[in-house]
Amino acid sequence: MTSSDIAPDVRAGWQVPSFDTPLWLGRQHPWCVVIPVINEGDRIKNLLARMAAFNIADMADIIIVDGGSSDGSLELQSLQQVGVRGLLVKTAPGKLSAQLRCAYAFALDQGYEGIVTIDGNDKDDPEAIPRFIEALKQGVDFVQASRFVEGGVAENTPKSRDFAIRFIHAPMLSLFSGFKWTDTTQGFRAYSRKMLIDPKMAIFRDVFTTYELLAYLSYRAPKLGYRCVELATVRRYPQGEVPTKISSVKGNLSVLAVLFRACFGKYN
Repeated sequence: MTSSDIAPDVRAGWQVPSFDTPLWLGRQHPWCVVIPVINEGDRIKNLLARMAAFNIADMADIIIVDGGSSDGSLELQSLQQVGVRGLLVKTAPGKLSAQLRCAYAFALDQGYEGIVTIDGNDKDDPEAIPRFIEALKQGVDFVQASRFVEGGVAENTPKSRDFAIRFIHAPMLSLFSGFKWTDTTQGFRAYSRKMLIDPKMAIFRDVFTTYELLAYLSYRAPKLGYRCVELATVRRYPQGEVPTKISSVKGNLSVLAVLFRACFGKYN
């Protein structure tokens, strides 16, 4: 599959933040794993080592999208040693959603049939990635990782976050999207090419800069009739300090504001 399935006028209208490509070894597989990072230090190294142990690079191309790390954790030679095929470095402003727009536009331009995304902070167990890819092969458009469905594991989840997901975030998105979600703040997901290039979905817009894209996709995909599933996964928070880019009060309030805007169709 090539990018010829995207109408030229549609592609021309995509708003994609600027980025550099220090590493790109070309597409090998129909699927890729996109890992957004910023200053993840040993966490990204641990995740890549675990992915190597599961031979993920034998089934999908690994592409890291960096938000501007300054901790030296993304040394090109060491990345290639653990099977990474691409490193993109966002040079424009914006946070997670801006990073994802860079990576998704790049991946779609390269002709990938589907994209798995896993956070670079090593909280998610990459053993689930083959199941995500299998679901995409079976025609699923949106695979959501869930620690809360049968077989899932939630370890050391901060109590406030556990409460917010179970009793606010997931119920609201379930109600407004018409699909029963259980774990909606999770960045561990997979998407079909068909869904990502849909002009009705229109994910390449500058309104998506922080956490908007995650909430929007969970709301919009079921509404547009895309096939969604949740798969059981393991999400372990380390003991002690929580590795997160969301500050406790201000950050969580902004996530809730994004949730309400998504549910009321503000990003449609």
